[in-house]
Amino acid sequence: MARAADIGAVRHEVAAHCARWGAPQAAEVAALCVSELLTNVVLHVGEGVPATVRVTWCGSERVRVGVTDPDPRPLPVLLAAAPDAEGGRGIALIDALALRWGVEQGAYAKTVWCEVPAAPTA
Repeated sequence: MARAADIGAVRHEVAAHCARWGAPQAAEVAALCVSELLTNVVLHVGEGVPATVRVTWCGSERVRVGVTDPDPRPLPVLLAAAPDAEGGRGIALIDALALRWGVEQGAYAKTVWCEVPAAPTA
């Protein structure tokens, strides 16, 4: 379930997976990205909706984080938030930190995912 109160625990679990895979450098970025993705589910789909978080080791170069929710809409949009806006920067943050990101849309669900570097980039 996507609950705002649980996002911190999910961040910790994602970081722990990265550390177990020998990619502690990815832990902070992957945890931040999953936090943004889950927050989007809570804000745009609803508090308490079923959501699945998947963290995948993609070889020595990438860690993939994906969040699936049961609503095929709304699709995330890369926005330029106003300087005084309190929100609207989540996808922009993911776009800046991730190697790439995207959406896999199905008839009854969508997965928003991103891939972060497993090691520091130069």
